[in-house]
Amino acid sequence: MVTEDWEARCAALWERLDEFGREEFVQAMRDLAAECDPGDPVALFEVGGALDSTGFTEDAVGYYRRAVEAGLSGVRRRRVSIQMASSLRETGRPEEALKVIEQERARGSAEHGSAAGDDSALGYDSALAMCEALTLAKLGRDREGLSVALIALAPHLLRYQRSTVNYARGLVGLDPV
Repeated sequence: MVTEDWEARCAALWERLDEFGREEFVQAMRDLAAECDPGDPVALFEVGGALDSTGFTEDAVGYYRRAVEAGLSGVRRRRVSIQMASSLRETGRPEEALKVIEQERARGSAEHGSAAGDDSALGYDSALAMCEALTLAKLGRDREGLSVALIALAPHLLRYQRSTVNYARGLVGLDPV
């Protein structure tokens, strides 16, 4: 079962990622996850992330899928969609990645907060847009990808938000707002 102590140890392990070899880090995360139920969605997500972060991208996708099927929720649900879509894109399945992104976008904006306590909805919405932009580019749909990226960037600008959104919409033939 994931507890506050488990979360703290997981965060500490992530902070030490660069101190480990690839296989050693994955094993350390698997050992930590083994303290939870085998189908715990958070533990599955963290093992998937460890695999992904150490170059075992294909293996990560299976853990991400299992985490979603096990009911992963909150901000980690948004994160798993971003990470899984990125992994799918980079392993030659950009069409499947785009479906994951579209399904996640249909869920609405990310929830505020997480177990770690410092994640914002806007940041993960922007990260989802970044993943979508890269996936569209991988599919040869560069103008759409640029439009998505510019729309995601607009809220972070000090000025020109409306202009940026309208230019981005124009790239794909949409009317200004």
